[in-house]
Amino acid sequence: MNMLAHEKQILEYEKTIAQVKDQNKNNSLWSEEELQKLEKKLEQLKKKVYSRLSPWERVAICRHPARPRSIDYIKNICENFVEIHGDRLFRDDHAIICGFAKIKGTKFMVIAQEKGCDTESRLYRNFGMPYPEGYRKAMRCMRLAAKFKLPVLSLLDTPGAYPGLDAEERGQGWAIAQNLWEMARLPTPIIVLLVGEGCSGGALGMGVGDVIGMLEHSYYSVISPEACSSILWKDTSKKETASEALKMHAEFLLQLDVIDHLIEEPLGGAHHDTQEVYKTVKEYIFTQWNALKEISPEILIEQRYQKFRRMGKFAVEENSSI
Repeated sequence: MNMLAHEKQILEYEKTIAQVKDQNKNNSLWSEEELQKLEKKLEQLKKKVYSRLSPWERVAICRHPARPRSIDYIKNICENFVEIHGDRLFRDDHAIICGFAKIKGTKFMVIAQEKGCDTESRLYRNFGMPYPEGYRKAMRCMRLAAKFKLPVLSLLDTPGAYPGLDAEERGQGWAIAQNLWEMARLPTPIIVLLVGEGCSGGALGMGVGDVIGMLEHSYYSVISPEACSSILWKDTSKKETASEALKMHAEFLLQLDVIDHLIEEPLGGAHHDTQEVYKTVKEYIFTQWNALKEISPEILIEQRYQKFRRMGKFAVEENSSI
């Protein structure tokens, strides 16, 4: 079992209750009422622990090995998914999954960043770090969506675009910039959902949309906490301080108009009740689609443009020359 540091007390309490119940099978030392009191105290402990999570502890939840990945959402909320491969220029990037699908009977174009769940799949998916051809594949599929008047669903979960020399040689920065430009004027609804990590231009290259939702314990940031602490303090052990300073969780990003909705997760994180998360996400996507489908492409594009123009807030000092 992958236990997080803040869950140690909870796990110990759960073990104690399990032992008491096991002993009670042969010798009824505990009444049913007493057992219920123990269960109630466990629930109270969980609520107490999970209500006091630090930003870094929430990052740990976001990176939990059992947390649902993009491919899990595709399998559980989509019907008749047909994958599309390749960018028609270089090769297929396994870090990005694209394809036609139906969600509650409605046709969508789904594009998703996938990190993998074990060593083999993580190597195959390049740990969710896309190459330029991945962004080109995503844009190729978004153009198809516009051609056939299908809404786009973009699932974000990446530690960042691949930073290697070969990716730079093939135009990594240009590929991301091109996606930003084309997504801003794509004449079809775009629903963006952060299901895990959303780091830097790697996430933003697939994150321009009409509505942006974010799971409670996912994070969206210009840089990872480790990289931030390494740059600012020359010390990676300051990652907890960086996590707090970056204000990268949904409640802060809502205040800055960077995202539109916070989607609550089960107590302790999505990995504690995956079926409930799939159900919630599916309803969220369909609700947003119902709101967007009535808007004409011209108004949709203008609203999208104005949405990103309004993002962020800043203050100017009285004596400033700005």
